[in-house]
Amino acid sequence: MQSLGKENHSSVFEFILLGFSSDSQVRISLFSFFLLLYLITLLGNGLIVTLIYLDSHLHTPMYYFLSVLSLVDMSYVTTTMPQMLINMVCPKKTISWGGCVAQMFIFLVLGIAECVLYAIMAYDRYVAICFPLHYPLLMSRPICIKMVTGCWTISIAGALIYTVFTMHLPYCGPHKINHFFCEVPAVLKLACADTSFNDRLDFILGFILLLVPFSLILASYVRIFASILRIHSSQGRLKSFSTCASHITVVIMFYGPAMIMYMRPGSWYDPERDKKLALFYNVVSAFLNPIIYSLRNKDVKGAFLNVLGNRRTAQ
Repeated sequence: MQSLGKENHSSVFEFILLGFSSDSQVRISLFSFFLLLYLITLLGNGLIVTLIYLDSHLHTPMYYFLSVLSLVDMSYVTTTMPQMLINMVCPKKTISWGGCVAQMFIFLVLGIAECVLYAIMAYDRYVAICFPLHYPLLMSRPICIKMVTGCWTISIAGALIYTVFTMHLPYCGPHKINHFFCEVPAVLKLACADTSFNDRLDFILGFILLLVPFSLILASYVRIFASILRIHSSQGRLKSFSTCASHITVVIMFYGPAMIMYMRPGSWYDPERDKKLALFYNVVSAFLNPIIYSLRNKDVKGAFLNVLGNRRTAQ
């Protein structure tokens, strides 16, 4: 890959990230908004990880996967948002060729990991609700660890394919990326070579890494909804439907924009729309996950109160 890099980016050693707006007042407003969103996202996800670690009652498969998702979300937004925030207040908006490659690869690893984790979490809920007696066997600790290991293996392999086939192309200028970070579709538009093969490859990878997990999630929730309908208590049904509906909303907000971005023809490229789509699966989903998956959960609320109670007792 290094030899390809030296050969193909000989006339472009850095890129300029254009970001959202050239108006200084708009940039300051966006900076304040995104900084607050970033800090809340880190705080919310960090709180979930801490509570799951401290409270032994939360040492179950569901919360194990949730803690991994929260760690992924914190890393995911940190891959893009600090760079975006710096570019909003600094006149120099450049990123080196190597920095662009690293950001693209790490972003893809974490993004694909999130795709697979959503599917694993849906499967965990499916087994818990539809096969409660077999749950301890089907979701034992070794199996959960194998699932997460498989998730990272798929993520690294997928990200490597995306990054290598994108960055081996010749980039001879212009070197302005109309995006707030180095994302595959935006970078491909700068290649001075035919990218039709990349478009086909991106569609195939998108089908495997996005559409397949999304289909498995929907199938799991169809079975879960069928089980919920058999609950005799109307209050119990309503509560279960509310929880599942909120989970599916977050999943659709993540997968929908990601599938539009990575499975469409290259001719459909629209930089302004793409920046907004990227915010959904990169920033908004990471912000909402602690609220939807955890802070509405009585076990997590109980763990939070227990931790506060222990701290007050210690004082």
